[in-house]
Amino acid sequence: MGLDPGLRRLALGTLLAAYPGPVPPDWAVDLLADGLAGHTLFGTNVHDPAQVAASTAALRAGRPDALIAIDEEGGDVTRLAHATGSPYPGNAALGAIGDVALTRRVYQSIGAELAALGITVNLAPTVDVNTADDNPVIGTRSFGADPVRVAAHSAAAVAGLQAAGVAACAKHFPGHGATVTDSHHELPTVDAPLGLLRQRDLPPFAAIVAAGARAVMTAHIRVPALTGADPATFSRAVLVDLLRTEYGFTGTVITDALEMKGAAVAAGGVGPAAVRALSAGADLLCIGAKVDAELVERVAAEIVDALADGRLARARVEEAAGRAADLAAWTRAASGSPVTGDTELGYAAARRAVRVDGLLTGLEQPLVVQLHTESTIAEGRVPWGLGPHLDGVPEIRVIAAETDPDTLRGLAGDRPIVLVGRHLHRLPGGPELIADLAAQHPVTVVEMGWPAQWRPAGVRAFVTTYGASHANGRAAAEVLGLAG
Repeated sequence: MGLDPGLRRLALGTLLAAYPGPVPPDWAVDLLADGLAGHTLFGTNVHDPAQVAASTAALRAGRPDALIAIDEEGGDVTRLAHATGSPYPGNAALGAIGDVALTRRVYQSIGAELAALGITVNLAPTVDVNTADDNPVIGTRSFGADPVRVAAHSAAAVAGLQAAGVAACAKHFPGHGATVTDSHHELPTVDAPLGLLRQRDLPPFAAIVAAGARAVMTAHIRVPALTGADPATFSRAVLVDLLRTEYGFTGTVITDALEMKGAAVAAGGVGPAAVRALSAGADLLCIGAKVDAELVERVAAEIVDALADGRLARARVEEAAGRAADLAAWTRAASGSPVTGDTELGYAAARRAVRVDGLLTGLEQPLVVQLHTESTIAEGRVPWGLGPHLDGVPEIRVIAAETDPDTLRGLAGDRPIVLVGRHLHRLPGGPELIADLAAQHPVTVVEMGWPAQWRPAGVRAFVTTYGASHANGRAAAEVLGLAG
């Protein structure tokens, strides 16, 4: 027998799905007509602005109040500009500048671009306090390591987005910044007492609640002091007792993607993860990026089965679907301020973020070497570096651990070397290669990742961009005097 139509519609009202390709398939639109809450757009759904606008219009033909979400953080995480890199610096750069008004303007500009394309929810800003230099998934997505600074910029980012009529979804509650593993691949643990969490990780979330954030995203992390052995996404103590009761959040709780191993493995699959998240107090369940009609129906069926066998109370699912519907109603009613996206604002901000330790002299016609770094799942394969901005200057790309320093010295000859990388302090072979080169050759280092305390000895200058967006790359090339 098929699912009860009413219960199926109720279950679909808690789900945020996705679809492949630049054109919404019929099933994606049909599910919206059947009650699906909405879809998330990823890079594979984005070719150009006109195409995205046509896609969102096609989705709204299924239901006018469909939620259409995207991860558009600026900086290293961009979907709209995945083919070139974002024209906006990310949070680490904005935090380094320290101008809260600028952060609001940048996020309002991002929001204006999204609103113009028919996108209603931005799964941003990232408000985690990045206190671990080796954090593999947050890093430059964070406004910094100081909770007070992060809180101020987080509130400004929320205000900017929502002034443009786009709902902000602050992430990742209760704080992913102290982890040294990636929840896309495993379940990280933040083993800290509650007192430390209140001082270090939670202040930005209090700030975004006070700023009126319409949504908060859960973290697939284990915090033993709060969650026991479970991830926060499955913890009522986190989502209800802490977020709703203590902090007074009344908006929509959205899960991080349930296909991530930090959730799916812990629950035994995406369907069971959906049930556990709803039971814990989540409202809108982000299934993930690799979604088809069969998966959506399977998750909906798991929720309906849980209603039948007592794992879920109907009142809880109705509450969740109601909060998702409230979010949709806000996005339809929101009338953003009459602004348009201003990418030049982003490039100007990126220039303000650049920091130089040392002297930038003698850099005429250098050999520019980009050290290859693997992208995270959150970032995706987005171009980065100085290459697109160089004016007639040769650039090569190498893998640090596989590169002979003598080979680079031979290629450089009498010219200086500019080494460009991300998270160089933890790049395999990176510190060793830089030290070897700098011992015998003039070397300038450009760090486009998280600015750890590490500094290589012997280099002429160390340039920090606080991110690797298109805007950050141009800013670095300009500071070095190498831009066209």
